[in-house]
Amino acid sequence: MPKSNAEKTGAKAPVPGTDLAIALMAAGKGTRLKSKRTKVLHEIAGKPVLAHVIATARALTIPNHITVIIGHEAEAVRKAVESTGVQFVLQAEQRGTGHAILCAQKTLQAHERVLVLSGDAPLIRAETLQAFLEFHLRHKASMSILTARLTDPTGYGRIIRKSATKPEVTAIVEQKALNRKQVAIKEINSGIYILETAELFARLPKLRTDNAHHELYLTDIAALLTKDRKKVVAFETAHVEEVLGINTRSELAAMDAHLRARKSAELMAAGVTILRPETSMIDSDVIVGEDTIIEPFAQLLGSTQVGGDCRISSYCVIRDSKIGDGVTIRPGCILTEARVAANATIGPYSHLRPESDIGEGAHVGNFVETKKARIGKGSKANHLSYLGDAEIGERVNVGAGTITCNYDGVNKHATVIGNGAFIGSDSILVAPVKIGAGAYVAAASCITTDVPDDALGIGRATQVNKEGWAKKKREALAQANK
Repeated sequence: MPKSNAEKTGAKAPVPGTDLAIALMAAGKGTRLKSKRTKVLHEIAGKPVLAHVIATARALTIPNHITVIIGHEAEAVRKAVESTGVQFVLQAEQRGTGHAILCAQKTLQAHERVLVLSGDAPLIRAETLQAFLEFHLRHKASMSILTARLTDPTGYGRIIRKSATKPEVTAIVEQKALNRKQVAIKEINSGIYILETAELFARLPKLRTDNAHHELYLTDIAALLTKDRKKVVAFETAHVEEVLGINTRSELAAMDAHLRARKSAELMAAGVTILRPETSMIDSDVIVGEDTIIEPFAQLLGSTQVGGDCRISSYCVIRDSKIGDGVTIRPGCILTEARVAANATIGPYSHLRPESDIGEGAHVGNFVETKKARIGKGSKANHLSYLGDAEIGERVNVGAGTITCNYDGVNKHATVIGNGAFIGSDSILVAPVKIGAGAYVAAASCITTDVPDDALGIGRATQVNKEGWAKKKREALAQANK
């Protein structure tokens, strides 16, 4: 495979003052996925396909204006990515790529040039687009086409160059229109372009629908420009996977795997140890600090942030959570929208539900479930407990089997446990209730009223032993079974 133009030239800062609009094509349906959802909303590596392309566009080292052209399932697409700050243009009737740009003309023509991206090509990198833009500016082209060479280019439009050694292009020929000689061409059109807006919008009215689908094709702009002796050039990338779109479920899975592998490589290059990267699921927006170790089959999802010097054990699933430095998360834990402070230990098999906030050096252990619970510095709940809607102070010991009864069938209520308290095993704390600082709760107690500071709370019936009761019971059962 020859070196790409990006590899030959390297990445340099673009010409100051470059005025670039970005048009992101996201109006199509994607029928081959056989889905009720539009193609660009299917998720890979933790977010919609379209969101990956937007993130790449945002990462370009120039100011830019991003317009997403929506059509099929327009409101769903808008809702999914509106938080990114992009603008939207509706292509109510999908009549081709040229028609999509016409729909966005009012927004785009205020800029010097436009970069056209495909909403279903999530592997494109900002570095490639940066080099592509520099190439376009250096050649003073009216239109630049991002291309790649495929082993099997069937189905793609081919790039017809003036010469094999020169960047100038004479035409883009679609698969159905190829002659015998052109079928052998391996260089394909990616559908990613840079165009000078004045040249583009002067020629859009000249597009015709005399093709198999009766649509307006942006590719036909290349022929119109060359006819007018304007410069059209091709920029070839050696990273073929970057320009590929998604048409099938298997391609969706392959791109998900590729993005996750890319993410793991980035993290390892930044000082994270991933023991079996091919088994891990790490979403694109996850952040992990230096010297953290991620064991096989761990999942770090959504907006999760993990500090340095942590250990994330096998079979943990951590979503949208923030983990401090030096935290150990033992096998089989599930964390969702939780916070864990430095040097805490979680698990094995703990479940931290939303709004769980685990303090510095705290321990949450085997089969402990928390929900909307704050556990203070150095506190411990090591075994078989449910702690919901709880405010637990520092240096508290929560014994095995403790339950906060936070729900009365209508409303949730809080349990508050003061610093240094000791909760005996198998205790039931019926909220709303407060256990004072330094207080003790006797094992197997059902606590329904507040326990003052430094007091002992006992909430259990007096033990009664009935002599001979068990023997008489057995004899009665035996008699009944005769």
